[in-house]
Amino acid sequence: MQKGRMKGVSQRGHRLSNGTFGIKSLDSNFVTARQIEAARIAATRYMKREGSLWIKIFPDKPITKKPLEVRMGKGKGAVEYWAAVVKPGRILFEIGGVPFDVAKEALRLAAQKLPVKTKFIVARDYQA
Repeated sequence: MQKGRMKGVSQRGHRLSNGTFGIKSLDSNFVTARQIEAARIAATRYMKREGSLWIKIFPDKPITKKPLEVRMGKGKGAVEYWAAVVKPGRILFEIGGVPFDVAKEALRLAAQKLPVKTKFIVARDYQA
């Protein structure tokens, strides 16, 4: 699989579908499976396992690397890690079933673990 270019904004996954609150990406980057898991743990720990958390991205892109000090040629390197391609506008995480202030802090802690700038968003039908 080729690396590709991350041009433009996200064509899908740019609206809240499950939860009332979410974080939306503001720039593009690869988000590794480890970063997604670290963000998930940070958010669920703060929420004390109440409410629901949805992860809206999946690391389906293999990132390969050749070992150090290996000559050119001899094929493609082994898979180093898996990553999700994130473009601006993509919803990364959604939360439901918790109060506004709990959701905001949980998603702030999750966003600190990610390599992209994010923005906290609220569903249109939410009443405080």
